[in-house]
Amino acid sequence: MHPGQLIGIERALRQWGQSMAALGAIAAVRYPERAAVIDDDGSTTYAELDRRCERIAAELHASYGIVAGSKVAVLCRNHRGFLEATLAASRVGADVLFVNTEFAAPQLEAVLERHRPDLLVHDAEFTAPADLPALLSDLSPLVSSTAPPAPAPSSPGHITILTSGTTGTPKAAPRVPTALGLAGLTASALRRFGLRSGEPMLICPPLFHGLGLLTSMMALFFGSPLVLTRRFDAAEVLRRVDEYRIGSIVAVPVMLRRLLELGPAELAQYDVRSVRAVISGASALGAPLAEQFIAQFGPVLCDAYGSSEVGIATIANSADLLAAPGTVGRPCLGSSVRILDDHGQPVGVGATGRIFVSSGLVFGGYSDGSNKSVIGRRMSTGDLGHLDRARRLFVDGREDDMIVSGGENVYPIEVEDCLTRHPAVAEAVVIGVPDAEFGQRLAAYVVLRSEVTEDELIAHVRASLARYKTPREVVILDALPRNATGKVLRNKLR
Repeated sequence: MHPGQLIGIERALRQWGQSMAALGAIAAVRYPERAAVIDDDGSTTYAELDRRCERIAAELHASYGIVAGSKVAVLCRNHRGFLEATLAASRVGADVLFVNTEFAAPQLEAVLERHRPDLLVHDAEFTAPADLPALLSDLSPLVSSTAPPAPAPSSPGHITILTSGTTGTPKAAPRVPTALGLAGLTASALRRFGLRSGEPMLICPPLFHGLGLLTSMMALFFGSPLVLTRRFDAAEVLRRVDEYRIGSIVAVPVMLRRLLELGPAELAQYDVRSVRAVISGASALGAPLAEQFIAQFGPVLCDAYGSSEVGIATIANSADLLAAPGTVGRPCLGSSVRILDDHGQPVGVGATGRIFVSSGLVFGGYSDGSNKSVIGRRMSTGDLGHLDRARRLFVDGREDDMIVSGGENVYPIEVEDCLTRHPAVAEAVVIGVPDAEFGQRLAAYVVLRSEVTEDELIAHVRASLARYKTPREVVILDALPRNATGKVLRNKLR
């Protein structure tokens, strides 16, 4: 790194502190001619992205009154407009609220009413409320702004992710990203994912979600081209891998399943040898899917476990996934995981308890003043799990999802994995439904890849698991209800 670059980096940190704006500006200093974003509209370099964001920020300040502490909501699919809006707002010191593009109109209206942004940047497919200042996400008209540069903020703005809302109304989880908070994750990503600076990263999950956002920040840190597509299509993913020599793919488990469903003949049409890491997250991967994916694509699969509130806490590489099926790996550098009982005391190896995490990415509380359970310096993820003797973490299920049937505790993941090991089952979800005799009984909802009867599936589980873990009923569906990040909406099944 030459002296001019060091001066540029120092200037960026002095102007914007530890923020998204600084990440983008530093990438432009270090890798000006590298592609920053490749999307449906073409390619732009880091230097071009930096110049555009400077002009957009100036116009946001001059014409829309956006200042430090203002709130800018971003309602965009995966394309350069999302990144430009986020980086430009960060340059001004505004707080950025990422809005779920899958919200139904009433839910979207309720979220915007609750948070009342000063400006909404949105794709043309969405309609902004009449009383809300709004901009279309094609921000090119703002790039020609002649306004003076926006003043540097005295402190970085917050970035706010909305929780998935699978168990109720989505909550806002704000945080200020810091270099220290990202250091452990980026170091772990280099070591366990095998990421390399400058290799294109294809991000399939929505950027408004924690997994998409954190990996996009890693791409900026590494100076890697961000390859984005507005909607996921399995064949298109492989085509882009072939065309752009993608080094890493970020996906959620349902997307990995769609890749496998293409079949050997279609998979053979694309050269995917450039891929050194496929990063899964946001929902349970499951041992059967992990084994199938590694068998098809090689030992490139990694699983990242965390939440909107704690960031990415643990990482499992392919060696972990094969040696300890079902694991989500070991903590990232700078993170620690504890399994605690209902009294806040550690449990023994192999015993199930509540998962608590400490890391530099843990947030400070929801915007409504509430918080997750905290014991010591560790925050609950809301999941139940256990550690093995190698200190690898296993997630046994959500605290809310545990089923008590006839006095026995049943964790759905174990039953779901058993069902998906049947060759006819593509996907399975198990929930508890009211039962007059046992309090709750197990009901399984499955998506099939070939013909099988409900009785055959019940017998398959009974042959592998304890009697009380066997579903009393099996419901066959064409598809499971999911949110934008692939999580199954269990409340809709209930």
